[in-house]
Amino acid sequence: MEHEFWHTRWEKQEIGFHEGTVNQYLHDHWRELSGRPGETVFVPLCGKAHDMWWLHDQGHRVIGVELSEIACKDFFEEADTKATVKPGQPFTRFIHDELELWCGDFFQLVPEDLQHVRLAYDRAALIALPPHMRPEYVQHLNAILPDQAAILLITLDYQNDEMRGPPFNVSDAEVMALYGHDWQVEHVLTNLLPKDHPFAKRKGLSGATESVFKLRRRPDSD
Repeated sequence: MEHEFWHTRWEKQEIGFHEGTVNQYLHDHWRELSGRPGETVFVPLCGKAHDMWWLHDQGHRVIGVELSEIACKDFFEEADTKATVKPGQPFTRFIHDELELWCGDFFQLVPEDLQHVRLAYDRAALIALPPHMRPEYVQHLNAILPDQAAILLITLDYQNDEMRGPPFNVSDAEVMALYGHDWQVEHVLTNLLPKDHPFAKRKGLSGATESVFKLRRRPDSD
């Protein structure tokens, strides 16, 4: 999946992965993870998710990273909010108050960019990537997040041959394989989406499951 794939999806508005409301799992489980208000939250591959406004309204500073400039512009325009745009390399930054969208390639981030981050939220990053890219994504996330960071991760799983992603199916076992060495993985819940659920019905799935995880860095991880 090259950059052009995602640019084309946004240009054509083929963004079925976008939720038009705040994610219910974020709403229900964030406070279990977040600790003190005001902590900086990192949202990888953020798109134009409403979740970032919700996190901002909880008192957090939010840094989202998104490849598509269309998504970054839409995020603020749809909220009828003006952002200060600071062009640069490797990221152009869209800034409003304590909320920033960095337009560019996630893999260009370095640890210094996220040195003040203590929390991360991944609803649409891991499941946006095909299997061969996920280990590289997790490896880079491990490298750039501070040791004190914690992650709220939401995944989607379905029969592999029933749908062509994104979003891709990620099993609970794969989450453990990807994160288990460096992170303490707490499986919070799994929710069954029946065949008549709007998402499953729209995608022609026999059913699907969504899982929620809380991840904290292992003290002995490199």
